[in-house]
Amino acid sequence: MPSTTWNRHHVLSLADFTTAEYDTVLQTAASFQEVLSRRTKKVPSLQGQVVANLFFEPSTRTRSSFELAAKRLSADTLNFAAASSSMTKGETILDTAKTYLAMGTDIMVIRHKEAGVPNAIAQEMDRLGVRVSVLNAGDGQHEHPSQALLDLFTICTLIDPANPRLELLKGKKIAIVGDILHSRVARSNIWSLTASGAEVHLAAPPTLLPKLFTEYVFDEESESPEQKHPSSSPIPPSPHRQLSLHWELEPALQDADFVMTLRLQKERMTAHLLPSLREYHQMFGITRPKLQLCKPHVKVLHPGPVNRGVEISSDLMDDPEFSLIQSQVTSGIAIRMALLYLLGSSKI
Repeated sequence: MPSTTWNRHHVLSLADFTTAEYDTVLQTAASFQEVLSRRTKKVPSLQGQVVANLFFEPSTRTRSSFELAAKRLSADTLNFAAASSSMTKGETILDTAKTYLAMGTDIMVIRHKEAGVPNAIAQEMDRLGVRVSVLNAGDGQHEHPSQALLDLFTICTLIDPANPRLELLKGKKIAIVGDILHSRVARSNIWSLTASGAEVHLAAPPTLLPKLFTEYVFDEESESPEQKHPSSSPIPPSPHRQLSLHWELEPALQDADFVMTLRLQKERMTAHLLPSLREYHQMFGITRPKLQLCKPHVKVLHPGPVNRGVEISSDLMDDPEFSLIQSQVTSGIAIRMALLYLLGSSKI
């Protein structure tokens, strides 16, 4: 296990992550990736600790990944489902969290459809003076830190399996395509990828990528990009972050090293933002012919679940020559083991 000076008590956002913290997570995940390749895939790192998965919103990959990660670390797990909980009888979210606190929970993994809920629970735990860590597993349209970290890990281990680190992406062109407006995954990836020095290009229809989008993302640091209209030139929210917006797909794909396509989140759309799924696929769906604009060895990512034939063609999704989608799922377990370990090891 790599040596670390990890001091973070909660993981709620990537907005304030340092290069050292990114590298600590990546290198710790690489160690656990090796563990997962063994015949015995379990280590006693968090034995005796309790990880509570409090998912107030449906999830398959994230919830299963966190549960398996906790079990691989020998932690005891508690799983919460809102539909069968006392919340149906009027219990508040904070009261639910306090109930799990009373059961001896050490780490709470929180997912909620409203932005800010994990932060509110973390603040309550801090107010109570208890040593309980909170990990944001996705909150509304705010962030999804562990997904962005597993995307980062997937890309970095492809470049250098033995030593994944943030600097590997410096100068790489990465296109993020799709429903960026509603995507917490996009927001977290923007923080991590621009922190690495990568050139990040966002592409979507105007209804899914408003011209002031960068202000929504970077307002936590009061960063106001001077240029607010989509163009081919970078929008520098800070001297170190390179972000470009496009309302057409081609400029984003041109010479791209990696393409990340996002699910159309129809459940979060409050207005009719697209003419049709067929037209969206024609204009922004990722297909083999469109990838010819990219670098020859381009790779494609998708956080899942995938709408086949909408965000990406079905044949491309299943082609291991281009697709990293299954690798992302595998990387998710190692990254979530790393996060749980780093948060939990400070309590031992």
